[in-house]
Amino acid sequence: MKNWTASDIPQKKEGLAVITGSTEGVGYEDALALSSAGWNVIMMGRNAQKGLASIAKIHRNNPKAKVSFEKIDLADLSSIKAFAERMITSGQPIDLLINNAGVMTPPKRLETADGFELQFGTNHIGHFALTVQLLPLLCKSPDARVVTVSSVANRAGQINFDDLQSESSYTPMKAYGQSKLANLMFAMELQRQSEKHGWGIKSMAAHPGVSRTNLLITGAGRWSFAGIMRTFFPFLFQPPAQGALPTLYAATSPDASGGSYYGPNKMGETRGFPSIAKIPVQATDLTVSLKLWQVSQQLAKVEFL
Repeated sequence: MKNWTASDIPQKKEGLAVITGSTEGVGYEDALALSSAGWNVIMMGRNAQKGLASIAKIHRNNPKAKVSFEKIDLADLSSIKAFAERMITSGQPIDLLINNAGVMTPPKRLETADGFELQFGTNHIGHFALTVQLLPLLCKSPDARVVTVSSVANRAGQINFDDLQSESSYTPMKAYGQSKLANLMFAMELQRQSEKHGWGIKSMAAHPGVSRTNLLITGAGRWSFAGIMRTFFPFLFQPPAQGALPTLYAATSPDASGGSYYGPNKMGETRGFPSIAKIPVQATDLTVSLKLWQVSQQLAKVEFL
């Protein structure tokens, strides 16, 4: 996979890709690259105006791109259910699901529509619920993949079952680290469950390193330390298109394998080209992974096939 780039994505005559949080940043670069390679891409986000603007931007690059927009709020289980029902009604197999959307380090503890801490509820529970409800369409594809986007912040993450929603104590980065560790553990457990039940789905995780997106500004705020670094020292962050490469590799490369984790290959996985990423030791605890799986089903009010 030496110096793998978007130009290495195999051309595809058909295939449906669903990408959360794809109206800007790394998710937008995923949508641009996949549509350029022939995929039919559903871009997803909370803001329809941003979605339409992103589609127009892609069409300026590739007028023949097959892209559409679906409104969804991953911080609202009813919105996720409504989207999934629309997809199930269409009956079209889903070949690729990229769980990309994220919320990062709001300074105060916020909650989703269902009462979850915003980062854990959006980053993990929202994507867990979405994946469960789209599973029938993923199983209809002969070569479905689910790529869940984690973060280098998972290295400091811990799953605290006694305070999953950070109600007793809220520290922005601690809650973010827990949510991104949950993303990674979900991806690994989904692969194990797919093998156990014969779903035929490859599940992988990826992370973008440290990328120049608006996630820090919209989460922690422009005048937080992280926001100031992002605004005034952009050279410390790699471009979103570069940050998207590990996800795109996991999503499309014939050499990408289920149960793997990909990230950039340089400077402690903060930048570079796709490579195998280091899985933190706490993500390898199978007992915690299975408990997280079971608790997540209860919280999301969903069950796998």
